[in-house]
Amino acid sequence: MSVLIIVFLTAVIALFSGVFEQGKFARYIGILGLIIALYVSFMPECSFFDHYKHMYEYSANTALFTKISIVTTLLLFFLGGFAFSNHRSHQSELYALMLFALCGGIVLFGYQNLVTMFIGVEILSIPLYVMAGANKTDLRSNEASIKYFLMGAFATGFLLFGIAFIYGSAGSFDLYKIHDFGVANTHNVMFILGVLLILCALAFKVALAPFHMWSPDVYVGSPSLITAFMASVVKISGFFALFRLMTIGFAGVTHEWINVLGVFLIITLLLANVMGLAQTNAKRMLAYSSVSHAGYIGLVFFGMTSLSTYNLAFYLFAYSLSTVGVFMCLIWVEKLKRETSYGAFKGLAKTEPLLATAAAISMLSMAGVPLTAGFMGKFALFSQAMNGAAFLVLVAVLGSALSIAYYLRLIIAMFFFKESTFKSSEKVTLTYNIIAVVVIAAIIILGIFPDFFASMFGL
Repeated sequence: MSVLIIVFLTAVIALFSGVFEQGKFARYIGILGLIIALYVSFMPECSFFDHYKHMYEYSANTALFTKISIVTTLLLFFLGGFAFSNHRSHQSELYALMLFALCGGIVLFGYQNLVTMFIGVEILSIPLYVMAGANKTDLRSNEASIKYFLMGAFATGFLLFGIAFIYGSAGSFDLYKIHDFGVANTHNVMFILGVLLILCALAFKVALAPFHMWSPDVYVGSPSLITAFMASVVKISGFFALFRLMTIGFAGVTHEWINVLGVFLIITLLLANVMGLAQTNAKRMLAYSSVSHAGYIGLVFFGMTSLSTYNLAFYLFAYSLSTVGVFMCLIWVEKLKRETSYGAFKGLAKTEPLLATAAAISMLSMAGVPLTAGFMGKFALFSQAMNGAAFLVLVAVLGSALSIAYYLRLIIAMFFFKESTFKSSEKVTLTYNIIAVVVIAAIIILGIFPDFFASMFGL
């Protein structure tokens, strides 16, 4: 909880820094606060917070996913100086909202009852509704905000209705008491209905089909840095919340929800990858790519072992690194070209080889090409799922094969056009080059030495 308090106070200070110099200090305040929070996350939790263990517990798993989220957010903050250059008048609000959303994610990593989970989901979601509409003069951004809000409110209704059913049947919000009730009452209709309603609500949060309809329009309409935050930190938070709930609270009735989740994954893997092939806009393609990765990550629920949580963390971190690498390139191109079609990337490698290389390696990692972190993440999840759902793994492999095609279209545009459409005077900032090197190194090192992940996060 110490980390949560630090991130929250950082968000408040960043918000009020907008009073001075139009909030140009907010990014530095956020970076400093996140570094302090990351340092504290490696330390033992203060015993004072033991009083709140029935609501929120900072366990080893909570610490691991908190570290991953903070590192990802920190990388995005470094990209913010250039990405938010046209948001001078409300930079402090955007950085503060990102930190508030991160607070919601941290709550979801350690919640012990359904009330705390609901609070975490809302703290995570409400800032996103605002950030999606940050481009006030862009109709697509306005559409993204209202669509995300309306669909999010609908999903919240599902979540609350499900929680009401669970409480009405189990008589408790506590995950472990709910687990015990589920074990003793495996065919309680009200309880099972509550489980399925909550599953649908959280499927919306992580963009699992058929609850993904909001995702492409919201991802395209939102500012690109916010889209990267949604595709990485929000997905980390949403998936661990779903994983924690299903493997602790609803583990007693696994047979009632596992097949429903399997159907969601099949639809997700096939639909998202086929739709990704049909796109002509890189940002929209990445939106469908994000949906497809929700399908791959969902395999963690099948053939579960003692390493399932570790496999989930590794995959989410690998995917988040790749997301940062691709969106870093997309942000720079979008600023110069004011569009994100494949054509806008033509010849980028001739002008900015480091940036293009980071994006290419990131997409190869997303596709699961060997010697990348994404390959090791997929290999771990697919190997695990083979023990309980071989057919799902076959569908996932097919989806991965399809994804290579639409990732290659963007790589070809960047590397295989003789003439560059970028002027030699348009140079990327030093910060972006440094982050590009960090992303490339991390993806390759984790792809060759996956055990380095455990060392990196103190496991």
